[in-house]
Amino acid sequence: MRDYYEVLGVDRNATQEEIKRAYRKLALQYHPDRNPGDKEAEARFKEIAEAYEVLSDPEKRRRYDRYGHAGVRGNGMPEGGPFEDLNDIFSAFHDIFGASGSVFEEVFGGGRRRTRREAHGRAGGDVHVKVQLTLEEIAEGTEKEVTVRKYVPCATCNGTGAEGGTAGYTTCPTCRGAGELRQVSRSIFGQFINIQTCPHCGGSGRILRNRCPDCGGSGRRMSEETIRVTIPPGALEGHYLTIRGAGHAGVKGGPPGDLVVEIEELPHEHFVREGLDIYYDLVISFPDAALGTEVEVPTLRGRARLQIDPGIQSGKILRMRGRGLPELNGPGRGDQFVRVHVWTPTELTDEERQILERLRHAPSFQPRFEEGRRSFFSRFKDAFR
Repeated sequence: MRDYYEVLGVDRNATQEEIKRAYRKLALQYHPDRNPGDKEAEARFKEIAEAYEVLSDPEKRRRYDRYGHAGVRGNGMPEGGPFEDLNDIFSAFHDIFGASGSVFEEVFGGGRRRTRREAHGRAGGDVHVKVQLTLEEIAEGTEKEVTVRKYVPCATCNGTGAEGGTAGYTTCPTCRGAGELRQVSRSIFGQFINIQTCPHCGGSGRILRNRCPDCGGSGRRMSEETIRVTIPPGALEGHYLTIRGAGHAGVKGGPPGDLVVEIEELPHEHFVREGLDIYYDLVISFPDAALGTEVEVPTLRGRARLQIDPGIQSGKILRMRGRGLPELNGPGRGDQFVRVHVWTPTELTDEERQILERLRHAPSFQPRFEEGRRSFFSRFKDAFR
């Protein structure tokens, strides 16, 4: 599944107006009315609508920014996206194109005038870091401090890049502060407006007169910063968290980037993880396997007692329900599976050897062929019975 920001062609700092504008443009391009019979265009149109449905909602966008696609699953969306068919899309987004529902009004007249975006400075880039977690920290959630080197606003010019702060700028004489140039033309289809970025000021609407001597006019400088990151329970390896505005400072007062934290899982002393489940190998003696016993095993929440039934076979898998990892942003939780291994001694005393010789041909010590031939997968199924 593609990144929603990539689908709409906007950066992670995009405003709601920019997201809406990008959606309108792409929806017009791939609308089924303009691409009759084109299944690829229809699929693209649904993908665009799905991305907009998430990014246009502040709460859903916040969850998506922190947890990716996993953060917006299970919120009433059907499998494959938030819309069953094109009618759902048209109904949900009729306000984007106007109450009439005709997407061609935007192309041939009747649409609302485009809102100009103020462009003062360039947005800062994202900072990527990796945080290593133990399985216990993944299970319970934790807080970590990460130290990053990044651009921060210049204290001398308050991030403006100009000597004397904003007073070091003057209004662009070419666009008169608008940041863009407009050309109006008319045809038989109606009135068209051609808008282009002002080449003189680069779209900022202002001209730098005197550069800040400390940052050279960029409005930022490199520094080291320690940031506290709250990691929720269930954030597994490969998941990432996004802290908005904690990335590189923007150039000349532009908006900051984000801090993207990727989760790395540390190898565990006792457990192996598969999804939300964890596995532990328990080694017991032959007498304990034959007579049964109670043992203490480690779990992600301390140690727990586990009953071993008499006659347990090596390879038997015991299930401890709810002792695994929690589901991120959900109610589910995995299990802990304990694989039993019966240890065979490699060195015997004379007395021990004599005892085993007496037991060698006893009826209870004769292997049962049917039990011995059972496969690993058959034994694994026992854990779910």
